[in-house]
Order: sequence, then C-alpha cells, then structure tokens
Amino acid sequence: MTYSIVARCPDTGDLGVAVQSHWFAAGMVCWARPGVGAVATQAMALLDHGPLGLDELAAGKDAAAALAARLAADEHREVRQIAVLDARGGAAAHTGRETIPEAGHVVGDGFSCQANMMWNPTVWDAMADAFARSDGELAGRLLAALDAGEAEGGDIRGRQAARILVVAAEASEHPWDDVRVDLRIDDHPAPLPELRRLLDLHRAYVHLDASERAQTEGDASLADREAAEALRLGGSTVEIAFWRAVGLANLGRIDEARALAKVAFDAYPGWAELLRRCAARGLAGVTAETVAALLPG
Repeated sequence: MTYSIVARCPDTGDLGVAVQSHWFAAGMVCWARPGVGAVATQAMALLDHGPLGLDELAAGKDAAAALAARLAADEHREVRQIAVLDARGGAAAHTGRETIPEAGHVVGDGFSCQANMMWNPTVWDAMADAFARSDGELAGRLLAALDAGEAEGGDIRGRQAARILVVAAEASEHPWDDVRVDLRIDDHPAPLPELRRLLDLHRAYVHLDASERAQTEGDASLADREAAEALRLGGSTVEIAFWRAVGLANLGRIDEARALAKVAFDAYPGWAELLRRCAARGLAGVTAETVAALLPG
C-alpha cells in the first residue's frame, strides 16, 4: 500500500521518516522521537508498532532488537511491513511473507527503504540509491527517496498522501524545537509536488524566524540577509512579502518596501490594519515611521 524510508543524518544526527501512499492521511504510519529513533509501520499496518517500537528503543534496545520485540508480540506479523531506526543509525526491517506484491525492503548505512503493493520490485532499491546519492539536509534527502520510488511506478493504486517527519538527534528542554520538520499531505492528487512546495515554504519560514530573532538581538545586517533569503524561497507568500517590506522600510529602502507591501495590501486589507496595530503596540519592529513609509498619505 505504501513506500517509506527511515534514515539518520550522518552530519547532524537528526532522525527522520517519510512516506507516500494511496491512503488517506497515510502520514499516520510515521513515528519518530528525538534522541530515540524512527519507525515506519505499514502494510495492513498495526499502528501500535510506532509508539511501542520507540519505547523499545528508549529502553535501550538497538533497531534489530526493538523490531524483534515488536514482531514477537504480533501474531499477524506476516501481513506487516515495519522498519526501525535507532539513534545511532542502526536500521532493521521486516516484510511479511503475506504482504501484497510487489513488496520488499533494503537496509543500508543509516537508513531503510521499504515498500508494498508496488507496480514494480525496483521501488525500494531505487529509493535507497537516490538517498545514498543525495546530500544536504535530511528532509530533502528523504523527499528525493520518495521521488525515486514514484519514478519507478510507486503504489499500484496511485497516490494520495505523503509526510516527512524529522526530529533532533537529542531531546532538549524545549520539545517544540526538537521537531525539525513535520509536513503532511493528507489528500491530494499530487502529494509529492505539494510536499516539496511545503518544504520550500518551511525553509522560507525558518529564515523568516531567524530574521526576526536577529532583529530582536539588534543585528540588522543578519536580519536583512535572512529576510532576503526567506523572500527568495517563499516570495509568493503574502506574509513573507509583508514582513520583508517592514524590514526594508526600517532600513530606508522605501521603494523596495512599498512594492512588497503593496503585494500584501492588495491581497487583503487586514495587512494595512495589522501594520497600524503593531505600531501602536511597538511590536515586531513596526514604528510610526514604518507606517508612514508604507502607507503614505
């Protein structure tokens, strides 16, 4: 029904899992826990294997032992497909003998790719090759593997849903920061292109957040660079255009600022009102001078 990948980034230690399937909200098969590992549970999926597999890892088992424990507890294991990744990058997978063909998996250095109900038996090897040949951040590499699986024919029923989940190598005191990426497409005729669009937008907002932090810390130069990158990645997004306009206005680049502000104001009148309200509260770097620059007259 599904093809997926679990993987560890060798550079950061981040842990991830990604999936595509013709099944509504198929992202439910993806499980990951910062500093612990990742699990994909699919093919007549028993979702218990996700959280309970992570519990096995958290208790000190490696990927192979955690997988063995889950399989021993499942009397219907021969219709299941499960992959487990531990925090050190150890991976293990199981494809039951009764899963619907084409089905199989391949375990590599720091990853496992698995698929069932595929058009072709080349899907999982193609995914593994694409992941191994890719570089850069983990989320992009996971998506490259999914793209490769689709290029080999993918699910025999077509496509509907996809997800990428990436968590930190170690848990911190700020759990909201430990989820690096969590993007899911629950129902879409082209889930992978839509997932790529959202991943690009996610990257844009990462830079926008960095710009806001730099602005708060008084580093105008860094704030400007981060905001420019956010605009490059997500330039069609009204909110990014609006905040870039604010930053440019505060730098005295009025013509550029007004052009971007017009994008937001033309899209929805509430953006002009937000500008006034931020200035009234002295928030987000918006001052009376900013308002005057962006709303002349």
